[in-house]
Amino acid sequence: MPVRPFLFRLFAAVALSAPTACATTAASQTEVGRLEAEVRTLRAAQSSLIERLERLENRDAVSRARAAAPAPVASPKATASAKPEAASPEVGEPLGLAPAELTVVRLKPKKEPAPRINTAVAVMEPDVDQMEMFISPVEGSSGTGSVSLGGSMASTTATRMEPPEKDPDILDAEYERAVSMLRTGNVDGGVETLTRFAAENPRHPRADNALYFSGLGQMGLKDAAGAAKTFEKLIKNYPAGDAVQDGMLRLAECRVRLNQAVDARALYTRVVTQFPGTAAATQAEQRLAALSP
Repeated sequence: MPVRPFLFRLFAAVALSAPTACATTAASQTEVGRLEAEVRTLRAAQSSLIERLERLENRDAVSRARAAAPAPVASPKATASAKPEAASPEVGEPLGLAPAELTVVRLKPKKEPAPRINTAVAVMEPDVDQMEMFISPVEGSSGTGSVSLGGSMASTTATRMEPPEKDPDILDAEYERAVSMLRTGNVDGGVETLTRFAAENPRHPRADNALYFSGLGQMGLKDAAGAAKTFEKLIKNYPAGDAVQDGMLRLAECRVRLNQAVDARALYTRVVTQFPGTAAATQAEQRLAALSP
């Protein structure tokens, strides 16, 4: 066989096998890497199994040691204290304990009798003067009644019972209705209603105002004398009321209308001295100056 054609064939075979060898080497390296990864995983799993096995063996050894050890002897005190706990019932269950035996102790009374209490009370006749305030007249009598005190007859005069007080709301409505009569022109009816209101309800908070407006109505009716009497009653019965200052001014005006200038000056002077710094005092000063000769 000639040498040259052989060499050409050999070189061609080597050239063709070179890529195959490179491909085979790369595949072998990939396979080796995969196998190494599996080996590492197996080694890690093996280590975990070994550790778990050691823990199980240690636990088993401890259990065998506890089972082989003798039970401790409990002291009498511990046993006595543990018995009630073991016998304690659940909540809501009956205790089931036997009732305790109680000793009956009888107390003997003392030989000395109890001291006697003096129950005798002297009976005294009440004083006639003191009993008069508690005596009421016999029903159907004319206002006088008699009562027997210690065998004697004591005559008393019954006091008139005041009528029950009306509802405050009703009284306020009556007052407002009377004032409305004055404003709407029914002066006579307003004066009459306000006068009756003040007479029947002297303790009402508006009783002094009722007298004041009643006096104003009388002044409107040209009844200066009657208005003066109404204002005098207002000042006398309600000296601390809120209408007393205006009432004094109106009374002085009535005195002027009745040609009683001296009395009018005295009233104006009283307002100035008794209520200094007020609007009523200012009006009194002005009117007092007008009355001066």
